Amino acid sequence: MQKADTVYLGGNILTLDPAQPDAQAIALAGGRVLACGKDHDIENLAGPQTRVVRLGGRFVMPGLIESHTHALWGACRDLFEVYVGYTATSGALAQALRQRTVQTEKGQWISGGPWRYEMRDDLGTTPRDWLDTLAPAHPVALFDTSQHAVWCNSLALSLCGYDEDTPPPDGGVIERDANGRLSGMLAEAALAPVRHSIRETPKQLQQACDYALRYLNSLGYTGFREPMADERTLAAYAEACDAGRWSLHGAAHITAYSPLTDGNVPLAEIDRMRETYAREDLRLGYAKLFLDGVAPAHTASFLDPYQPTNGYDPAVHDPDATLLMSPSVLNDRVAELDRHGYVVKMHAVGDNAIRKGLDAIEAARKANGFSGLRHEIAHSAFVSDLDLPRFAALEAVAEVSPKLWMPNAATHSQKAVLSAEQMGRLHRIRDLLDAEAEVIFATDWPASAPDADPWSGLAGMLNRQDPTQHFAGSLNAAQSIPLEKALDLFTKNAARAIGLAGMTSVLNRGAFADFIILDKDLRNLNPQEIAAIEVQETVWKGQTVFAR
Repeated sequence: MQKADTVYLGGNILTLDPAQPDAQAIALAGGRVLACGKDHDIENLAGPQTRVVRLGGRFVMPGLIESHTHALWGACRDLFEVYVGYTATSGALAQALRQRTVQTEKGQWISGGPWRYEMRDDLGTTPRDWLDTLAPAHPVALFDTSQHAVWCNSLALSLCGYDEDTPPPDGGVIERDANGRLSGMLAEAALAPVRHSIRETPKQLQQACDYALRYLNSLGYTGFREPMADERTLAAYAEACDAGRWSLHGAAHITAYSPLTDGNVPLAEIDRMRETYAREDLRLGYAKLFLDGVAPAHTASFLDPYQPTNGYDPAVHDPDATLLMSPSVLNDRVAELDRHGYVVKMHAVGDNAIRKGLDAIEAARKANGFSGLRHEIAHSAFVSDLDLPRFAALEAVAEVSPKLWMPNAATHSQKAVLSAEQMGRLHRIRDLLDAEAEVIFATDWPASAPDADPWSGLAGMLNRQDPTQHFAGSLNAAQSIPLEKALDLFTKNAARAIGLAGMTSVLNRGAFADFIILDKDLRNLNPQEIAAIEVQETVWKGQTVFAR
């Protein structure tokens, strides 16, 4: 009889294995689960060299998987940027910027944020002039909560090649005041020169990678997917794998088209990066496309018009005008990536963008047959009634992110530009599940989510309220779902999407020994208590990678 490397005894274990949902003890060998069961059964698997851990009744469950988090981006925000949080005032942002100018050599870039659209009224002037007053000697770029728009001062605009004669790039917004002068606000594709100007060193990216791994493990994650990876990101992740510092089942969507950074990336280049940087725990059979932007910037693609605000005229609404890729180009690109073995994740917020993404998956199915690849609509924020059943029919995956199913920092600006009917279709998680769609959880940290904490996201799914109580009320309360359904989004559904169905996010013989230890049984907590969970220990492949 094979003896265990480690046994955990005396616990309250939720296995998520339908054949044996609960257990007292678990035995590990070679980084995998050897057995789950009663204490007396597992004790028989202990030999002279076996490490014995007494759980003392603590709660154990499989580790969670985050299906869309910009880990390096979020870590760099925390480590190197001005960051004031999602509920800060414009005054707090100004103070933080002034402090950073004192600490930063003149002429060096300062980036950070975030700002919210309603803060614009507090400035008393354009963002450009406001920033020029605060930081005249530094190029400054402050991003909004969604990371799809930026405020720049004059020096930053000049260094990025922007002046009053610069036309907006395709898929981009360059805002001007009534006199035609640049206001300092850029959105979507116009951000690309700014992003390229703010570059961390390889050493900083290694530091950020280590920070991100520790952070994600501390939250109870044993797997994650990077949704928008360029070569610098892939190199940092691969280096951590090679150096033995990696501690997650990882995957990364290589950027195929992003207006925010890289534009169009040829298939040959995507193939080269996959071949160069793929590792055992870093799967790279994934690609990323952007179909639209975000609602507050009027860049999300909706079937119905926006509200008549900020000079927007509903009478000239064209649903396809805000698409970042024409439907024919999108169809061809998805079919090509599908044919070459890439799972495509498509950023789609508005209902028209979501429909076009599903159309592209349908076109790929017709062109290639069913490849076995289950392509994803990222965010799936506003799904129309007609498109709800198409996810199951096309074997497409609905990713719900970021943590916008509860009132949050973006809700005010969304309500300002969208009708009540449109807002009533925001994050239809229950409707998607009722339509038999496969749904996965993501935060999109640090874009529109202040953190990657899964527990507040889980709590928000249960009652559609903000458990931090920073934002009152509820958002589409009828879309609440029960805990047992919500857990699937973090575990078995996410494991299947990362190519590890039955191998992680479940505790049974042969699966990876990936689990977390909590003080209390998750099933006995209310949403506010769930949001406050602090993971006591995270085990990945049988090794403790985080302990509080």
